[in-house]
Amino acid sequence: MSGGASPVRVLVVEDDPVAAAAHALYVGRVPGFTAVAAVHSLAEATRALERTPVDLLLLDLGLPDGNGLRFARGLRAAGHPVDVIVVTSARDLAVVRESVSVGVVQYVLKPFAFPTLRERLLRYAEFRAAAGEAAGQDDVDRALATLRPPRPAELPKGLSAPTLDRLAALLRAAPEGLTAAGAAGAAGTSRITARRYLEHLVDTGRAARAPRYGQVGRPELHYRWLAAGDQTEAGSVSKA
Repeated sequence: MSGGASPVRVLVVEDDPVAAAAHALYVGRVPGFTAVAAVHSLAEATRALERTPVDLLLLDLGLPDGNGLRFARGLRAAGHPVDVIVVTSARDLAVVRESVSVGVVQYVLKPFAFPTLRERLLRYAEFRAAAGEAAGQDDVDRALATLRPPRPAELPKGLSAPTLDRLAALLRAAPEGLTAAGAAGAAGTSRITARRYLEHLVDTGRAARAPRYGQVGRPELHYRWLAAGDQTEAGSVSKA
């Protein structure tokens, strides 16, 4: 967005204060966007929409006082022009379909690194900037295509998406972290293979590594999944 155009005003609606602050920070780092507030309930969101001009909601679905999709549906029924990007852990495809039915423009799964949200916001900005009358179906298709997420980045040679997903899930489920040997045992791979995938997660800003010292011998590397707040800085160099 250039030429002095007003930034897209984003309201973050997320019940986890740490995640809300991280998401608002992410928004502020994307050119052409500004986070007007971060709120933690639908009641707060309603009050914010009443007093502050908002163009886009970054909306969690499981709020303490209600369901985010029902809230979005109510906004549509009331004729509110705000757009919605869902940010959620909900992986149920029925929920995804319902999101489409209420006009949600993007659906982002948590946890995510900064580049993931940046990509979705920039695509939304491109869609929002489209103006004029379509000359034909091709112009309509091109406008809608801007909202489609990019194709997944190619993995380094020798890595496979299913194994990466399996190791990422194991790491997410291990609050204390895992060694390459521990991850290999749980995933059914060799230690060298597990280490390659864990290093890829570190390189893409989704995990961190640190040495841990035992009683004797060399320190052992432990890998830990980064929550959304921890990914704020790591995500700035991530290719995820």
